[in-house]
Amino acid sequence: MRHGRICWAHLLGWLSRTSGKTHNFMTISEVNITPIKPQSGLIAFASVVLDDCLYLGSIGVYARLDGTGYRLTYPTKKVGDKGINIYHPINKLLAKEIEKAVLNKAEKVCDNSFLF
Repeated sequence: MRHGRICWAHLLGWLSRTSGKTHNFMTISEVNITPIKPQSGLIAFASVVLDDCLYLGSIGVYARLDGTGYRLTYPTKKVGDKGINIYHPINKLLAKEIEKAVLNKAEKVCDNSFLF
């Protein structure tokens, strides 16, 4: 695995497979969780690797304020008055798969007082 480097040939191959009507989504090949001392609902940071090729880090894991579960936030950068998305899933199915993988791993890694 090469963190910080994009495997363009693999990414282009994936794009060509998904440009038709069939949807072969990237697979989540690795998930890492870094628990933190809870503050303002933030309980951990996560990273995922897609297809052993694309590393996505700095994903925030937050407890919902109403206590009904957890949510993920993706990194943004403040530029002037605007918050600009660094990256985020644009496909609901992939977003749900990332959420499920991250929360499953977080359940195993984090102390039960933080999660579930």
